[in-house]
Amino acid sequence: MQRGASADELKSAFRSLARQYHPDVNKAEDAEERFKEINEAYAVLSDPEKRAAYDRYGHAGLNGMGGMPDFSTMDFSDIFEELFGFGMGGMGSRRARNSPRRGADLNYTLSLTFEESVFGVEKEVEITRDEACSHCRGSGAEPGTSPQRCNTCGGRGEVRQVRQTILGSMVQVTTCPTCNGSGEVIATPCKTCRGRGLERKTVKRTVNVPAGIDNGQQIRLAGEGQPGAFGGPNGNLYLEVQVKPHKFFHRKQDDIWLNLNINVAQAALGADVEIPTIDGEVKLTIPPGTQPGKVFTVKGKGVPHLRSNGRGDQQVLVNVEVPSRLSPEQRKLFEQLAETLGSEVKPEEKSFFDRLKEIF
Repeated sequence: MQRGASADELKSAFRSLARQYHPDVNKAEDAEERFKEINEAYAVLSDPEKRAAYDRYGHAGLNGMGGMPDFSTMDFSDIFEELFGFGMGGMGSRRARNSPRRGADLNYTLSLTFEESVFGVEKEVEITRDEACSHCRGSGAEPGTSPQRCNTCGGRGEVRQVRQTILGSMVQVTTCPTCNGSGEVIATPCKTCRGRGLERKTVKRTVNVPAGIDNGQQIRLAGEGQPGAFGGPNGNLYLEVQVKPHKFFHRKQDDIWLNLNINVAQAALGADVEIPTIDGEVKLTIPPGTQPGKVFTVKGKGVPHLRSNGRGDQQVLVNVEVPSRLSPEQRKLFEQLAETLGSEVKPEEKSFFDRLKEIF
């Protein structure tokens, strides 16, 4: 630190050193003594008169000014609050405690069918939350009465105690145990809310669920959460979407997948078949020689894009179903077919199930 350092530079240096050597942070044996020296130095250098005397005469220059400073007259609470996130005694000021605070957020599960998640829907939800008491209008006091100033703290919301430390006398500020920091006590609590000023209510809200929303995504309803304190804003309501499984369809991003079983004749000879889509049935042409694991794409029959125009596609995964029971006539026909196909077998590098894994 240079001799002509400014007050801001001094304060910045003090913060850095105090953070480094504070006994709650630094476990070295000499940390407490170093911390005391840092505070003593800052107490001198932050006072213009004492700093001038020290610059001119050194340590002896302070003797004519009453020696080293009395820490009982100094307030380090603002600096400690910046350094460690709390004031002296671990509590903030009454202004900080009674300043407007945002209400807590609420989380609910919104159950949708597969179709509702694809096309969107308007749903009515019921939520239970705190609201201002209708009987006392949020005051907590029975109508006709009013909260009174707390006698314990004199309406400050905090009580102060002087304690001796290595730095001298310091004031410990704690929340008033009688009024819990509000500065007021309710002699005649409201019969409905019992002095809380709030009562639990179930309210209904209409939610516009956008088309294309997916399982696990959230919808935020601003200001529909718990009420704020001391005039603060309400919290938000978050609805987590839970989509029920569909009998046939499976979603992968914005595509809808359908597993389709066809028989060996359809696979070998080809066929035109009707398949279900989320919009209704459409015709799909199966070409001759279709193999198990073949995927056909039906354009524009998927899920609408949530944040842009257009839709995904429907993907149709074909599985060739081999009959487990044959009539005598069918068996005879297969035996005739087998004679023409021969008995040669060919190992394949990837099985049908391996291809399924690659797809999904």
